[in-house]
Amino acid sequence: MTIKKYAIATLVLVVFLAAFIPFASSSPDGLETVVSSLGVQPQIIWQGFMSDYSVSALGSGYVTTLLAGFFGVVFVLTATLALGKAITKKSQGGSEKP
Repeated sequence: MTIKKYAIATLVLVVFLAAFIPFASSSPDGLETVVSSLGVQPQIIWQGFMSDYSVSALGSGYVTTLLAGFFGVVFVLTATLALGKAITKKSQGGSEKP
């Protein structure tokens, strides 16, 4: 499979995931459920760029969740590719002979 085919497949995956992420469950995740069942009031230490899976700069609604999903998928994909390249370079660098 060529690089171009990988890029197209990745783009299709990103668009698909970003389009359907807003339809995910609105129920709290496991950690939020445990915290609420114990009656603990969570302390907000840091408010991130995409807190509660939305881009707060745009208001609220489907579009903000869609953008947060898209940015999240792209960020994770980029971080994974960068880490993979770093690990591959390191493992290939040690096996080369001068």
